Amino acid sequence: MDLPDRLAGTLLGTALGDALGLPMEMLPARVIARRFPRLDRFHLLGRTGFVSDDTEQSALVAQSLARHPGDPDGAVRAFRRSLLGWFLRLPWGIGLGTLRACCRIALGLRRTGVPTAGNGAAMRAAVVGVLLHADEAGRRAMSDALARVTHTDPRAVEGARYVAEVAGALVESDDRGAALAAARSAVGEPLLGAAIERALVLARDGAAPEVAAAALGTTGYVVHTVPFAAYVFARWGDDPMAAIAAVIRAGGDTDSIGAIVGAWCGALGGEAALPAGLIAELHDGPFGPTHLRALARDLAGAAAGRAAVATYSPAYAMARNLALYPVVIAHALRRIVPY
Repeated sequence: MDLPDRLAGTLLGTALGDALGLPMEMLPARVIARRFPRLDRFHLLGRTGFVSDDTEQSALVAQSLARHPGDPDGAVRAFRRSLLGWFLRLPWGIGLGTLRACCRIALGLRRTGVPTAGNGAAMRAAVVGVLLHADEAGRRAMSDALARVTHTDPRAVEGARYVAEVAGALVESDDRGAALAAARSAVGEPLLGAAIERALVLARDGAAPEVAAAALGTTGYVVHTVPFAAYVFARWGDDPMAAIAAVIRAGGDTDSIGAIVGAWCGALGGEAALPAGLIAELHDGPFGPTHLRALARDLAGAAAGRAAVATYSPAYAMARNLALYPVVIAHALRRIVPY
């Protein structure tokens, strides 16, 4: 097992699923099928892929872990600081729960998480599982602590824990089904647990994606997001592009579900499992491939006792966000067109 490669695969897989799914976010399946017949390229702006909050928050988590790999309290403090700085640079695509949490951080409140069951904590949790794959107690403590920075609802916290548990198990074994099933024991919340079990049964029975999407849901509600990601990964996780395409074709919260599935694919096979051509077409600024690979190296170094943390240019990040706002708004307006 090459830990730097698995960490890089996890972060780059997150970016791949996020960037491919972003232009289709919250569109119905029938509209996606008509507007985007090809899913082997990026569609936000030309052929360049741009990531959103899913990847950026995953990178902030990685940055915090590199500074405090075995200290949940230290990682939480670092993540809060990083999240506030990120928020002040006007990111787009931020969820309502995370938005409220960032406002609470800015006000200096001690408890910053909000009681919502969105998927903001789950979409960024995979890297925790890969880094702490050999430490079950430490992994769960870290995952829960970082989740509660923005989300305190038990469904959101345990959804993030499940994502981290699956990712950690994939470092130890290439048995996707076993990893998905074993991680179920980390979920005590009954509604989420039942939905995950239903997802694994649908995958085992070979249910079609549209059937699974109707049964499980594909919205930004974590009880929909995580089980549908589990269904897709169980069926197509050995082929990242097929898995992400299945997520996108189902519609709904395509970027966040795609980010989770992409992260699991990268945790399973490392960077080599991901399509090199598309990774090369991701915009290589803040939170791009070079930055994510550097974070992976720093995380692996932190696990070995070496301290270094890759950073990014705040000014560049804000300039990019502002430059892309017209493109993002144009895509958002197009979502209201029913054809």
